[in-house]
Amino acid sequence: MPDLTPDQRTAFEAAAFRRLLAHLDTRSDVQNIDLMTLAGFCRNCLSNWYRDAAEASGQPLTKEQSREIVYGMPYDEWREKHQREANADQQAAFEVARPKE
Repeated sequence: MPDLTPDQRTAFEAAAFRRLLAHLDTRSDVQNIDLMTLAGFCRNCLSNWYRDAAEASGQPLTKEQSREIVYGMPYDEWREKHQREANADQQAAFEVARPKE
């Protein structure tokens, strides 16, 4: 592992996160259920983790605010533009892959 200063590490992690969000913006065809099934996380997970980090540092953030940061627009608007009803195959795959609590 290279010797990185804490500021470098934070900057690189932030850049990678921004790139991930930009990539997800270009792949609105990939539904959250597909991400959950294949990777175990989705855009909503990212927004929750973002909100958790903000709140841990003392910055209150609502669920809607963190989702808008991740989705690049209000969540309801993104859903209207991009979200499709999950088909039976997607639902079945998700049930198999669903995180067990």
